[in-house]
Amino acid sequence: MKPSREMTAFMERLGHHFDDPALLSRALTHSSLSSPTRGDNQRLEFLGDRVLGLVMAEAVLAADERASEGQLAPRFNALVRKETCADVARQIDLGAAMRLGKSEMSAGGRRRVALLGDAMEAVIAAVYLDAGFVAARDLVLRLWGERIVSVEEDARDAKTALQEWAQARRMAPPRYEEVSRTGPDHAPVFRIRVSLDTGETAEAEAKAKRQAEQEAARDLLTRLG
Repeated sequence: MKPSREMTAFMERLGHHFDDPALLSRALTHSSLSSPTRGDNQRLEFLGDRVLGLVMAEAVLAADERASEGQLAPRFNALVRKETCADVARQIDLGAAMRLGKSEMSAGGRRRVALLGDAMEAVIAAVYLDAGFVAARDLVLRLWGERIVSVEEDARDAKTALQEWAQARRMAPPRYEEVSRTGPDHAPVFRIRVSLDTGETAEAEAKAKRQAEQEAARDLLTRLG
């Protein structure tokens, strides 16, 4: 297939030109626009998550040869979490190239963390299938860049830090509640809200409740300074 103008511009931003542009087209297609003749990016997202995981496991090991597994795990999780993938997606303006159905587009899908993160993983898989693991690894390391060496700060336990923040001010512990659960039963996405007695709140989405709680706590900590 001949890539569209939007796809060509995105390939420039991505830094990879596809021998098979159909792979990129699928990676950028959300399920809200899929059809029997035009697939979506869910299978590629599944593969891209695994490719990203291997690249980051190697990266955190290489970055600190003395770190224990207990130190490496939170760093790894911080680098592969959906919010980080979405940040990288924004860095290359992936949202502008996403192909969405009308309902998702009107709901602001091009800015949603879950959709951006999923699409970023799908793009990684598309590069892997188009040019192999080395090309995918080089792409990930280039796009994640300084995040890899500065991950220690992002890897801290945000829920514990927020609870300590509240206790230091003699406040009740933060409260977490499930706002919504979307997606199929085998792959749900949880939206969690954290709130303090003072009224400050933050929300986050993730495929696991605990991860969503951590991301919501991290977001609220950032707002609190």
